[in-house]
Amino acid sequence: AVSLPFAVGQCGNQVGCRFWDLALREHAAVNKKGIYDEALSSFFRNIDTRSGGDGPGIYKGKICSLKARALLIDMEESVVNEILQGPLRDVFDSKQLITDVSGSGNNWAVGHKLYGYQYRENIVEKLRKNAEHCDCLQCFFIIHSMGGGTGSGLGTFVLNLLEDEFPEVYRFVTSVYPSGEDDVITSPYNSVLAMKELNEHADCVLPVENESLFEIVNKINQMINSGKLGSTVKQNSLVTSSAGSVKTLQEKPFDAMNNIVANLLLNLTSSARFEGSLNMDLNEISMNLVPFPRLHYLVSSLTPLYTLADVNVPSRRLDQMFSDAFSRDHQLIQADPKHSLYLACALLVRGNVQVSDLRRNIERLKPSLHFVSWNQEGWKTGLCSVPPVGHSHSLLALANNTCVKPTFIELKERFMKLYKKKAHLHHYLQIDGMEQSCFSEAVSSLSDLIEEYNELDATKGGPRTDPSRLKIAV
Repeated sequence: AVSLPFAVGQCGNQVGCRFWDLALREHAAVNKKGIYDEALSSFFRNIDTRSGGDGPGIYKGKICSLKARALLIDMEESVVNEILQGPLRDVFDSKQLITDVSGSGNNWAVGHKLYGYQYRENIVEKLRKNAEHCDCLQCFFIIHSMGGGTGSGLGTFVLNLLEDEFPEVYRFVTSVYPSGEDDVITSPYNSVLAMKELNEHADCVLPVENESLFEIVNKINQMINSGKLGSTVKQNSLVTSSAGSVKTLQEKPFDAMNNIVANLLLNLTSSARFEGSLNMDLNEISMNLVPFPRLHYLVSSLTPLYTLADVNVPSRRLDQMFSDAFSRDHQLIQADPKHSLYLACALLVRGNVQVSDLRRNIERLKPSLHFVSWNQEGWKTGLCSVPPVGHSHSLLALANNTCVKPTFIELKERFMKLYKKKAHLHHYLQIDGMEQSCFSEAVSSLSDLIEEYNELDATKGGPRTDPSRLKIAV
């Protein structure tokens, strides 16, 4: 089974770069003999470059030249060029890149309407070429940000394209949401216009907030610098630092934040890449965690967030890891799931963890979490035996929970502040195919989504009534 990631825009490509770097490091840690195996084939092709050009894929034997199964798209080429000049340059070739020079100018309409139609054929052609090399295409991943022009506009255009071309393949989206103090004035417009597309065309969205990432990085730095954790924590957290990876260049301020998102994707895809006693198919996440098609936004939390010096940690630490996954400090979005309503929850555990450990912790945590009355047993679990490099085990929790609602309400309020004044609208409306109705439809799509969460929240704390049984006509 194969996943095909799309990195769109500056943020998407920076996160993607960290993901490929860390994925290679994980495979190198377990694949000492340099054999191209099934684990590698899920995200990399093995190419014999000696035969010139693309070269045929080699399915058995030694690794010749690994190529990431990915498409890198950005309408401002600097980030992609940086990747091509960096340590990962051999993992990509020109057939996987689509770039322009001028960028989308923080304008969703330029990314979606202008570049989307301009590059449509090119994207479809590269998409089909990549898909042909996959023996079993399981899902598409899009990594993008919501605030800029290319990530939000072209990112959601690609999402629509994927649905048109491969309607039966699941579409996972990792979306980085801007903070309230975002330096892009038009980001509320871009985000709300992109939200409408995510509501309609994504199967699963993992929202990530810049603010939460920033806070996590700060907390880790404080803990390490205060010396509170003593000798238990290594100076370089593997989750936020690239220490030990192929990257040796000077780290940028966003690298630590991008690393956290890359680690989220590493844990999410670990079952597809490695063996486990309870492997979880990516499609199973959507199948089990999304009971209603539009309510497909999942809150992710990640633990541990720093590397322990002593890898042989006592089992007490394992239980702490489950508790941490349900604390706000470990979430990649600022929300409060404990006091909101769970529709379902998935736990993806890596390392030497037993099914009994999972069950024990679910039973322990259950009483403090509110699940909808009709899905009290809404837990999905996955066990992957290979832990992340430098850890004995790790956990990614994915919660479908009504706590995402405040994020969407705040986004709508920021949108309305601009929209009521019709501020900056002319920049969008001068783009061919962009009309004012696009804005009103986008905000009403967001309002409908908020209303659906409101209706669910209204049932919280009510009596446990079983829904009336379906009457089946015989």
